[in-house]
Formats: sequence, structure tokens, C-alpha cells
Amino acid sequence: MAESLQDIQKRIQSTRKTSNITKAMQMVSAAKLGKQEQLNKGFQVYSAKVREMVVHLAQTQLALLEDSDMIGTNSPSNIDFHDMLIERPVKKTGYIIISSDTGLAGAYNSSVIKTTIDMIQRDHQSPDEYIFMAIGRTAADFFKNRGMNIAYELDNLSDQPAFDEVRGIARQIVEMYKNEVFDEVYLCYNHHINTITFQYRAEKVLPLTDLDISEAEKLDFDTDYIYEPSKEEILDILLPQYAESLLYGAILDAKTAEHAARMTAMQGATDNAKQIIDDLSIKYNRARQAAITEEITEIIGGSEGLK
Repeated sequence: MAESLQDIQKRIQSTRKTSNITKAMQMVSAAKLGKQEQLNKGFQVYSAKVREMVVHLAQTQLALLEDSDMIGTNSPSNIDFHDMLIERPVKKTGYIIISSDTGLAGAYNSSVIKTTIDMIQRDHQSPDEYIFMAIGRTAADFFKNRGMNIAYELDNLSDQPAFDEVRGIARQIVEMYKNEVFDEVYLCYNHHINTITFQYRAEKVLPLTDLDISEAEKLDFDTDYIYEPSKEEILDILLPQYAESLLYGAILDAKTAEHAARMTAMQGATDNAKQIIDDLSIKYNRARQAAITEEITEIIGGSEGLK
């Protein structure tokens, strides 16, 4: 049964209202994306400085050990002077999955969850070998609905999260690692590349195996520091802060990718709505023309009958 002119007009009006909503959401996401990119850029400066300080401390600690003849023939990159740098036998792996709290972000959430599940199925033989920590309601609901073990979850983060919002889970993860709840931790999230592209990443954050002490040789330290109370005690504080900064940096990166994905999704929805409106307008005009032609034909037929 062909649609009436009134039905087509209602569909046009409904689609136009939807288009207005998606356009507004696109503009909101674009504004959030701009702010998030600035926040992310500023944090990179802080993160680089913390890493430089950690490498500097590691280098000076290593020099102290060499002077004390405590190293022997060991390679500098294998010196174990802090438990967060020690690689121990892996009995259980922790996975921190970063997703969004809401949808309407295209393939943003499904991508990170599906890729993580595929990786886990490939690398593990039993559910006893891994444990989840979810940041974002979408990932938490996904794992809980399937009866998977979640050790910690965090949701309702702000659009531009402050460090205080994630400090709790960051400290909790560090403590769980020190207490050997798991022996290594991976961050799984979508890395922001540009407004239309993101890339899945699974980065090991504990132990801090990416902290190559030989990197200090490439850095030019022009300033010597006086440490109080001691280098070891400062390192005990600085290494957990460095691990926390890695987590916070990943959350900022993932939030940037989320805003970009939502902006792109809403732009696509707006474009699709405009195309539907154009198609419905053509359909409406054709139906209206057919109705007018039919009315003219009836008038002509009636006038002919009166002759």
C-alpha cells in the first residue's frame, strides 16, 4: 500500500528533528574534543618530565651500586632495585579495559572489547589466568552480564577527567600488583590518531619493563640534584606515581578517541538523515504530482460527461 502524502510528510518532519539532535550532539562532541586534545597535550609534558626524573633516579642509583661493587656482571637493564621493576613468573594477568559510559560512539566500544576478548582467548587457556578491571560502564556491564571476573570498576568519569577521579583505581592497581593479586597489568584502550581514526592498544604498565635505564645515557642531565631523604625513598614514591601517570594518560587518550568517535558517528547520522529527507522529499513531490494529475483527470472526465 502506497504511503499517503500525510504519512510521508510526518516521516520528513520526524527525520528532520532527529537530524537536528544529531547535529547538536556532533557540535557538542567537537567542542569536547578540542578541550580534551588541549588537556591531553598538556599532560604529555608532565608525563615526559616524570619519566625523565624516574630514569635519572634509576641512573644515579645504578651508578651508586656500581661504585659499591654490588652489580658484578649483570646488565644495567636487569638490575632489580625496586619491586615494580621486577619481572616475576606470571600466574595471573590483569587487564584494564577503558570504554565509555554511554553509546552513540560508533564502533568505539565494540572495537576495544572485541579485540581484548580475542587477545585473551589467544593468550590464555583458563579464566583463572586473568582478571578484569573496567573503566567505563559499557565494559563493566559487558563483562558482568557474561559472568566474567571483575576486580575493580570505575564509571561516570567527567568528559575531561581530572587526576583525582582516577587516583583511586590507579593506587588500587599498584597495591594489587604489589600484593601479587596479579603479576602483570595491561592497559587496553583506543588510541586517538585523528578525528576519524583510532587504534587499539594493549600496553603493559606493570611491571615497568619499558623503563630502560640505558635511556638515561641518551638524556643530557645538566643539573645535579640533592635528594632528601634519600634516592631510594624518593624512588619508592615516584615509581607508583609514574605508573599512575601511565594509567591517567591512557584514560585521557581514550577519552579523546571517544569524543572523536562520537563526533564522527553523529556527523554520519546527520548526513544519513539529510539523505533520507532528500529521498522522502522526492517521493513526496512525486506522490503530490500524481495526486494532482489524478484530480485533473477526474475534473476533465467529469466535464466530458456533462457534454
